[in-house]
Amino acid sequence: MEDRNGQISPRVTGPWRDEMKTPDDVSAMVRLKGLGWGAKRIAAELGCSKNTVKRWLQYGDWRPCVTPSRSKKLDGLSDFLAERFRRHAGNADVIRQELAAEKDIHVSLRTVERTVAPLRRELVAAARATVRFETRPGVQLQIDFGERRVEIGGVATKVFFFVATLGYSRRLHVRAFGHEKQESWFAGMESAFLAFGGVPRE
Repeated sequence: MEDRNGQISPRVTGPWRDEMKTPDDVSAMVRLKGLGWGAKRIAAELGCSKNTVKRWLQYGDWRPCVTPSRSKKLDGLSDFLAERFRRHAGNADVIRQELAAEKDIHVSLRTVERTVAPLRRELVAAARATVRFETRPGVQLQIDFGERRVEIGGVATKVFFFVATLGYSRRLHVRAFGHEKQESWFAGMESAFLAFGGVPRE
């Protein structure tokens, strides 16, 4: 598809995470290609698909992706999503289930995760801004999930990290999972209670 300047811009045709690469990612692809790396090896190094690497190498440099316009099933539900996000401590899978049960809206977990991403950033910022003297020992435990691509057995794999932080001492408990489903949240909290030797009030 041509942009306003008449240049060809990449169009989103595959998985969102494969298409949306940063300028640094694309520069790395070009550099590695210049060193003789193949598309498959570059894809494994950067954690994306081989076709994505081939497309960006064809463009030669980074440029904004052009996304097709489409209606969003979650438009107009910002208040509902924000309330459920707070109620379920950011568990997107539970929100997805309640959207189906209460609103008859069926979307993928990834769609919910993208929609609540700003709320998650606010939750993380609020947790970091918590001052120690505002909570006494044993009162508060903050929990969240993060994700990172790591290489396991030569294969780029997305790993989800459950992080629990005590509000007063800021002690951390981290546990890795293969997904961010409800059972992962429960298992993470149980392991945090065992690690910290008790259950906080909040």
